[in-house]
Amino acid sequence: MTTFHELHRGDRPLILPNAWDFASGALLVEAGFPAIATTSLGVAAAAGLPDGAAASAEETLALARRLVRLPVPVSIDVEAGFAADPESVADYVARLADLGVAGINLEDGRDNAALAPPERQAELLHAVRTRVPHLFVNARIDTYWFGVDQSSTLLRAREYAAAGADGLFVPGVTDPAVITALVEATPLPLNTLYSPAGPDIDASAALGVRRISTGSALYRAALGAALDLARTVRGDTAQSPAVPGYRDIQSLLTGSSPAVGRTCPNSST
Repeated sequence: MTTFHELHRGDRPLILPNAWDFASGALLVEAGFPAIATTSLGVAAAAGLPDGAAASAEETLALARRLVRLPVPVSIDVEAGFAADPESVADYVARLADLGVAGINLEDGRDNAALAPPERQAELLHAVRTRVPHLFVNARIDTYWFGVDQSSTLLRAREYAAAGADGLFVPGVTDPAVITALVEATPLPLNTLYSPAGPDIDASAALGVRRISTGSALYRAALGAALDLARTVRGDTAQSPAVPGYRDIQSLLTGSSPAVGRTCPNSST
């Protein structure tokens, strides 16, 4: 079997779709994708938990245990590591590695709002690299995802590379000039997040991108399709299909959506 590391060295970027349960992962493998990853939003939301809040560690581990049955490499999104100290993060990642997971995403975002100091994130990456040297560690940089401290992106890329990361993931970056600068900043393969606004796979390949992830897009598209079908069965007309946004899903999970807390008229709870 081609190793996960080798899949980042092809002529074209690795298209890495993100599953949220075993069935979605198995269907993606059946469709011919050579590797799959997980979406932290999908994993958390399926359990009624918010994303990015270090709340879904056990759910993530349970899904990993199922997905490694598939005949392709599996990468697991571990948010910020589900812990604050480097040794606890490394212990958690080692449990995933023992299951047969091929890679992880480890993000420098905290609580969907702030960024960890780059030197602190480098400590986490170094601890993971030391504990599980064979694992593909994808260092996620959330400067463009949050729209904050973007001037530190290249510094973070270099620090994370020096700490032992195998790849860099910068979701939200679409500017060709920024992508080029990131590709040139380190020898590590650059991972971007799919966006309908581009750049597309050909343009990304020309810029030097080596991996493109779908993030939560597949999960949210599935929810949108299910909702549209349910409305059709109900007889709704003049509906416009819509994919719920990331924040729409998060609001359902954090209690800020009007749908949360509603009770059935015949329910006592």
